[in-house]
Amino acid sequence: MAKAKTQYACQDCGYTTPRWAGQCSGCKEWNTLVEEAVPTKVKAPVMRGGKSLSGDGGTGQAPRMSGAYGASRPQRLSDVTIAERHRIPTGLAEFDRVLGGGAMMGSLTLVAGDPGIGKSTLMTELGRGLDGNTLLYVTGEESAQQVKLRAQRMGVDPDGLYLFPETNVEAILAAAYDLQPDFMVVDSIQTVYRPDLTSAPGSVSQVRESTAALLDVTKTLPTTTFLIGHVTKQGSIAGPRVLEHMVDTVLHFEGDRHHAYRILRAVKNRFGAAHELGVFEMREGGLKEVGNPSALFLSERQFGSSGSAVVCALEGTRPLLVEVQALVASTSYGTPQRTTTGFDAKRLQVLLAVLEKREGLRFSQNDVFLNVAGGVRLEEPAVDLSVALAVASSLRDVPLDSGTVAVGEVGLGGEVRAVSRLDARLTEIKQLGFERAMVPKANMKGLKPPKGLEVIPVRRLAEALDLIC
Repeated sequence: MAKAKTQYACQDCGYTTPRWAGQCSGCKEWNTLVEEAVPTKVKAPVMRGGKSLSGDGGTGQAPRMSGAYGASRPQRLSDVTIAERHRIPTGLAEFDRVLGGGAMMGSLTLVAGDPGIGKSTLMTELGRGLDGNTLLYVTGEESAQQVKLRAQRMGVDPDGLYLFPETNVEAILAAAYDLQPDFMVVDSIQTVYRPDLTSAPGSVSQVRESTAALLDVTKTLPTTTFLIGHVTKQGSIAGPRVLEHMVDTVLHFEGDRHHAYRILRAVKNRFGAAHELGVFEMREGGLKEVGNPSALFLSERQFGSSGSAVVCALEGTRPLLVEVQALVASTSYGTPQRTTTGFDAKRLQVLLAVLEKREGLRFSQNDVFLNVAGGVRLEEPAVDLSVALAVASSLRDVPLDSGTVAVGEVGLGGEVRAVSRLDARLTEIKQLGFERAMVPKANMKGLKPPKGLEVIPVRRLAEALDLIC
C-alpha cells in the first residue's frame, strides 16, 4: 500500500511546502510549519435533486462565482450595485453592542475563547431572541441531547431553533441550503471536515477550506453565521492565521472560569467599531447581561488603602471605570519580580523606569505586583497615569484620594500626554459619583466638563504625584 503524500503547512499564513523548514517562506515566522496529508484533487460535491450544491455540475471543478459575492469579470466601481443589508437584533443588548448594533445579515463571525468559558452557552442564548427568525445550531462536539439539556436549563426552547449534530461540511451546506436559516452556529470549526481532503479535522487545510465553504454559503443565502473557535495555550486563536482574515468579525470571549464575569471583546469588525466590549455574568440559568459594568467592577473597592486607584479606560465606544491594585514589597530574591494581571507587563516596566529616572522613586529592591480587578484587561495608554499613581502610592504607603480619577498617557520624559474622547470619560466619571478628574493639560482647550465635576489639569507626572499622592 502506497504511503500517503504529506506536506507542511504554516499555522499562521497557510503557506505550504513539500519540505519542513524552521522558518516559513510566506510570513517569515519561525516554527509554524506542521505536517499534514496532501489534499486530494477530486472533489466530492453534495448533490441535491440531481444538481450539485457547489455549482460544478458534478464535474469536481470549482465553480465560477457570480453575483454580489463574486464577479465573473471586472466591473467599474460605478456599475457595482449594493444590496440593502440590515441588522438583526439578537435579543442580547451587550452582544448587539459588540457587533455594532446587531448581527449583520450575510456576515461570518468567529467567536473564540478558552475551554469552558461559555462560548456554547452564549450561542445557545441566541435562541432566546429569535423573534420569528430561525437558527440552525450545528453541534460537532456535543450530541443533540446535550444541547437540549443546556437549552432547557437556560429556558431556551423556541420552535425556530434547529439542532444538527454533524461534522461533515458538505452535509452542513446541504442542510443550510434546505433550511435557509436566518442564523447559523457551527460549534466548532475545529471539529468539522471536508471529505475531499485527506487531512484530519482541525488541521490547517481542513480549517481553512471548511471556513471557505461556510463563507460561501453565508454570502450566497445570505445568512448570519457564527463559528466557535478554539484557542491555543498562549490564548491565540487555533488554526491558520488566515482564518481571522477570512471572517468579517472576530470576537474574543474572556474571563476566569472560577469567576462569574465574562467579557466579550471585538478584535475585528468590518461592520462596526473594533475593540467594543460587552460584559456578562455567568449564572446557573445562563449568561446575564451587565448594563453598568463600571458600577459592578467598583462595588468591592476598599477605601483608605494604599496602592488602589480607579482608571477610566475606553473600550471601543464605552468608557469603563475599574480599580487597579498595586503592591510594592521588599524583594526576597536577587532579582525583583514584576507580576501583572490584566495589564501589559512590559508597559509596567516602562512606567517603573520613568518613575525611577524622572521622579526618583526606587524599585530596584522591591517586588511590584499589579492587578486589574474584575478580570478586565487594560490595553490603551490612557490608563498609564492611574497605574503610575497606584504604584507610587503603594511604595510610599500613602492612600490616594478616593474621589479622584486620573486619565492620561505617560511619556518617557515624565510628561502627561493627551487622550482621546475625554468628554465621554468625564461623563462616566461624574455618573459614578466621583468628585474630581485629573486630566492632561493638553486636553483642556475647548473642554466642557460636566457640572459638579472638578477637573485638575496636569502637565507632568511630578505634578500628579504632588497633588494626590
